[in-house]
Amino acid sequence: MAYQEWGDPHNTDVVICVHGLTRISEDFQDLARGISDRFRVVCPDVVGRGRSSWLRNPMLYGVPQYVSDMVTLIARLNVDQVKWVGTSMGGLIGMSLAALEHSPIERLVLNDVGAVLGGAALGRIATYVGLKTEFDSYDQAYATCRAIFSGFGPHSEPQWKQLIDSVLVDLPDGRVRVHYDPAIAEPFRQAYGAQAAAGKSPDDLNLWPIYDAVRCPTLLLRGAESDLLTREIAQQMSARGPAAQLMELPGVGHAPTLMHDDQISAVRNFLLADQEA
Repeated sequence: MAYQEWGDPHNTDVVICVHGLTRISEDFQDLARGISDRFRVVCPDVVGRGRSSWLRNPMLYGVPQYVSDMVTLIARLNVDQVKWVGTSMGGLIGMSLAALEHSPIERLVLNDVGAVLGGAALGRIATYVGLKTEFDSYDQAYATCRAIFSGFGPHSEPQWKQLIDSVLVDLPDGRVRVHYDPAIAEPFRQAYGAQAAAGKSPDDLNLWPIYDAVRCPTLLLRGAESDLLTREIAQQMSARGPAAQLMELPGVGHAPTLMHDDQISAVRNFLLADQEA
């Protein structure tokens, strides 16, 4: 599993940032620049993505494998505790780790993911993940990605180019592919694809037992237009389990990119709260 890092490599105050299902470690470069004066920031490419290896057995692409990999990463960093910022899938990994007894996570940021995942969103994701991963041209790839990532909300053209270029890989024949192993979609498709293909919305995924086991301070970011994390569930999360601090971001769906100054400031202030209290 490859990873990037920012800040002092000897700093024992570590923040691990983990991306969403089809994203990449570059997603956190703006956030990393905004907090690396105080933290060592480590951003992995989850297995099957970016610079990390692909798995031979596609059915291992799931949270149990990802949690195991992150435990190994934390051991490699040689620290007892870390702070965690997780977007979507990265948040699920962090929440699962934070729910463990004697968890190494001391502060947790959940970015547009929570205790219940909306079935409609799961079905929507199942309709595109892994189905079209190679394109005849950059322009075709860019247009497709721009449409898929529309839920990220308003961004400048340079920001869109950064978000899209980071997930595209040039092929020798002039075509372009996305960075991830198409097989990451297989477990997802088996769970939700048939219902989505039949025009039915999959059932919501209930993760309350995991969330309620989390004990560390938690910040919950929600895109106000998110179809994965509803406002009702987010409000319930602020009242039970770790009683997350809730910040809702207007004009954003799934998921906030943590590229904007207000989003970076919210995460930075939360991560520093125990040091400045």
